[in-house]
Amino acid sequence: MATPSTLSSALPRRFLTNNAAPTRRRIASLEDQPCSSSACYSGGFRKKQLVAITAGKWGWMGRQQRKTADVRCSVGIEDFIGGDLVWFDLGKWLSDVEEHKALAIYPPHEGGYEGRYFTRLRYQGYHFLDLSARGLGDPETTLTKFHPVCPAHVGKQPIARWYFPPEVDYRLSLLPPDAKGLVVWIIEAKVLSKAELQFLALLPTLRPKVRVIAECGNWRKFMWKPLKEIAEQS
Repeated sequence: MATPSTLSSALPRRFLTNNAAPTRRRIASLEDQPCSSSACYSGGFRKKQLVAITAGKWGWMGRQQRKTADVRCSVGIEDFIGGDLVWFDLGKWLSDVEEHKALAIYPPHEGGYEGRYFTRLRYQGYHFLDLSARGLGDPETTLTKFHPVCPAHVGKQPIARWYFPPEVDYRLSLLPPDAKGLVVWIIEAKVLSKAELQFLALLPTLRPKVRVIAECGNWRKFMWKPLKEIAEQS
């Protein structure tokens, strides 16, 4: 008759378990990982999954116990009727632009959503000055003062310096009489420093007909904040 010692030497260790041995449990939660569905981003239903792996005397045995729990998220009416076409916050968007005059926006990564807010301002009679924060230089000098620009000389021509008029003042002088104002829309504003953002937040005070929209980052849905809060002026 085979003894327990001979059985233990003949069988692999993964087939030997000891039910009386104390077990350890490791729980991995997936609730902090973002959901890939658009319904979760706008407030749908999602399940968080808990995976418990049991370990016996001979190490991790690979047995998994899965438990699911329903997590209820808020769902708005815009999630059911044309959420990609109808935006219910456009009225608040227009009022915040008139109230704060300088906003920091956070559009989704995939882009395209900010075009509807851009178009609504254009319907109100605003004209636009589109700029990129990369290569803008000093915003105060570029927007409100005569500033030099050095064209590329390719190593053969002498270094020349051309002077350009202030971007904002030049565009304001070209506005038609029925225009409501000028919107300075700056993309990639996340590369700007706090001092540069503070000047942009102060620009509507220096030029009353100017509004500033700065793209300071990205978020799951289109959202905005007063630029003074981002620049730590308030």
